[in-house]
Amino acid sequence: MSYSIFLFRFVDGEVVELDFERFRHVTEPYVVAGGPEEGFSQLRAEDGGEADLYYEPRGGSGMLCVTATHFARGAMLGVLVRLAEALGASIVPQDSGALIFYESERRHLPAELQGNAVVIAPTKEALQAAFDAH
Repeated sequence: MSYSIFLFRFVDGEVVELDFERFRHVTEPYVVAGGPEEGFSQLRAEDGGEADLYYEPRGGSGMLCVTATHFARGAMLGVLVRLAEALGASIVPQDSGALIFYESERRHLPAELQGNAVVIAPTKEALQAAFDAH
């Protein structure tokens, strides 16, 4: 799928760093190319679905954003949901409002994202349904 989503963690309307070790822990089993040194990882899920992730580690401990492109539906959506949940991140699709897992996260979004944010369950099915709705 040639579509991008962005993983951001927001606190009080500001972007804060994502934990790089949590990122590594979730993605490492799926990496088939690239890695932290390149700021790019190609992932492959158990059903063969792939995704390209782009990120820029900051000082080795954090990063501000993870961009996922060319991701397959199916098991890869589950990987992306687990990654977002582990990072405490919101999923921000390129063409729609933010996707959050808990209503309590809405107040942390920037004001321009709060009104259109949608609460979804942290499952691949819920993420798929959110994409299908737009």
